Amino acid sequence: MKAWSGRFSEDTDELMVQFNASLPFDYQLLKEDITGSKGHAKMLEKIGILSSEELTLIEKGLEEVEKDLIEEMKVSSDWCDLEKEDIHMLVESRLTSLIGDVGKKLHTARSRNDQVAVDLKLYLIDASHEVIDLLVALNALLIELSEMHKDVILPGYTHLQRAQPIRLSFYLMAYFQMFKRDIERLEDGLKRIKISPLGSGALAGVSYESDRFFTAKLLGFDEVSDNALDAVSDRDHVIEFNATSAILMMHLSRMAEEMIIWSTSEFGFIKISDKFTTGSSIMPQKKNPDAAELIRGKTGRVYGNLVSILTVMKALPLAYNKDMQEDKEGLFDTVTTLKMCLNVMTKMWLETTFDKDRMLLAVKKGFLNATDLADYLTKKGIPFRESHHITGQIVGICEKMGASIEDLSLSQLKALCPQIESDIYEKIKPIEVVEAKVSYGSTAMKAIEQSIENGKAILNKYKK
Repeated sequence: MKAWSGRFSEDTDELMVQFNASLPFDYQLLKEDITGSKGHAKMLEKIGILSSEELTLIEKGLEEVEKDLIEEMKVSSDWCDLEKEDIHMLVESRLTSLIGDVGKKLHTARSRNDQVAVDLKLYLIDASHEVIDLLVALNALLIELSEMHKDVILPGYTHLQRAQPIRLSFYLMAYFQMFKRDIERLEDGLKRIKISPLGSGALAGVSYESDRFFTAKLLGFDEVSDNALDAVSDRDHVIEFNATSAILMMHLSRMAEEMIIWSTSEFGFIKISDKFTTGSSIMPQKKNPDAAELIRGKTGRVYGNLVSILTVMKALPLAYNKDMQEDKEGLFDTVTTLKMCLNVMTKMWLETTFDKDRMLLAVKKGFLNATDLADYLTKKGIPFRESHHITGQIVGICEKMGASIEDLSLSQLKALCPQIESDIYEKIKPIEVVEAKVSYGSTAMKAIEQSIENGKAILNKYKK
């Protein structure tokens, strides 16, 4: 018998049973449902609805139900009784079968609407912390790699065209900053996730002197929701987590794309380990960066999950609607995808080697020191726009000759700009070009070392 069947005169159609059930996916909230129910039971005992003996019976019963279901889920799908609809009713049914009518008291002063709302928030609290931990691990590796490769110089790109020389550590620390912002977004999202909806009832509150602040503190929430109608119909936290995840996946996808490009024969800046590549069934020479490509590809599914929940919530009237059952599958998929991609990216970088000579060779082609020649002329008193024009003329001549700027003789350079002196050859060396960037946050050694120290200080906050 269904918990809500009292006013119905006909049985639910079997097709509707299948269509209506969320148990095949919301079973992933088992731990959170047990935790929330334990907290609710303690509150019921506090306000006198349950005796201490009944509370003990319910707590032990819930623990037994959780243990049994975890074991059953490992071996078969027999536990998935669609007649129970969802994980909440499955747990309640199992509990009542185990401890008798006392189990029926557990749902006093609670609706499935606030029950699922608190379960989802408990799930997101754990998921947020897990993703933060993985991001911290990736950023710690980027710090380590940055310290190891401070002296490595490679081209920096705009429009995928060589632009200016930079340090490899400068490049790696750019991604550190992206992932740092992802961590900050997750932490900021937790402020809104950690507002307890439990005790809101179906939509209007409950007719008992519930101590919502007691359960909120017990379950690790910082606040209690101020409006029951909003609390049970709110899925902003799911949307926000998906949005933050989409941004994070975009960062991972950009990193993956550059690993793919850098590992090509045309670039040859890195070698991705065999452990994270695959081959071809027909071309024996192939070594494909499939791990990086999959990270790039899985970004699309996370974007899709965000659009899905936004579309589900669009134009829903207050309060709860069955549409909101569609909030979970995409969320679970996003969390699983995020954790896998972060783990793979971190391990892939651990197994990746850099070709420093190939990087430096690339710096010496493409006139990456042209901007510094223009800056040199500007410091000689020539307006920058004129310096830019003169440098462009020099580059044009070099291209026709198949030469680099440093290949031109001093007399050739002076013919184009008399202010050029012999010190220009030192000024446009790759290491000098890099070190000339003296602004805060630049690619020069002093700035990079400061950036790394700042990064270490940030990561120290997460040491356990």
